[in-house]
This record gives sequence, C-alpha cells and structure tokens, in this order.
Amino acid sequence: MDSATTRTMEPENSESSGLIEKLTLVTIVVKNQDAALDFYTKTLGFEKRADFSPPGNPRWVTVAPKGQDVEMALWEAGSKTTQQQPTSHQHAGNGTVMNFKVKDCRKTFAELKARGVKFLTPQPVEYPYAIAAAFVDPDGNHFGIVEPRTPPSEWKTSG
Repeated sequence: MDSATTRTMEPENSESSGLIEKLTLVTIVVKNQDAALDFYTKTLGFEKRADFSPPGNPRWVTVAPKGQDVEMALWEAGSKTTQQQPTSHQHAGNGTVMNFKVKDCRKTFAELKARGVKFLTPQPVEYPYAIAAAFVDPDGNHFGIVEPRTPPSEWKTSG
C-alpha cells in the first residue's frame, strides 16, 4: 500500500489484546481535490483536517465529520502511480459504500437535498432496521445516511 494512503498507529498501551486498534483513515478517490474539498466541507459540513503538498508527492487532503476520529483522504485520481497502490486509486467513483449515522434521516435528507446532494431515491427508504437514503458525491462515490432502529429482541441471535 502507498504510504500516502495509510497511517501507522502506535499502541496506546503495551498490553493491547489486538494488533489493530481502530480505523483512522479511508481513501475516497476524486477527480479534482478542490471541487471535492468544497463538496465535503461546504455541502456536507465536514471539517478539513489536513491540506499540504509534500515535495515530490501529491497533495494530501483529509476531511471528517466534526468530532470523529476517522478521516477521509481526498485522493486525486491518477495523481501518483506505484506498484503498491491499488488500481482503484486511478479512477474516481470505484470505491465501497460508506454510511453516515444521523439522528433524523428525513430531516438530513431534506437539508442535504436542498444543498444540491444527488440522492438515488426520491425519499428515504424504511427498512426494519433503519431509515436510509443513498447518495453520490460529484465524482460518483456512493454514500448513505442511516437512522438506525433498535431491532426487536426476537431478532437477536444467540451466541
């Protein structure tokens, strides 16, 4: 993996039971970092966490929802090609779906739609476990907003 897309975490204590402590960074491949930064900060209301250009390397930009540890790196498609880098880093819109937890899916849907977010359904969809709505960013990356519901006790699995 390219060192620009990973972060190394030092263990908080030497008696950690697991090797992996927590997720800290997810890469979103975009066509244009400036346009993506504008969408994520102004449209979705995220905060910019990092924005710098190391000599000889592509610009490094990260954003995150306020108060969250996990950051999203806005990686410009094709900005650097190495054998260690996944081929998905060459084309925008080819990543996995990420979901953001919200308190009120319908209210968040209406607010984001008014800001120009392109949703894939005309209204949020009700599921037994959540109310959800899927959207895409300007580069075709898929996301969802989800208002979780507490499942009935009879749905719980044993074990």
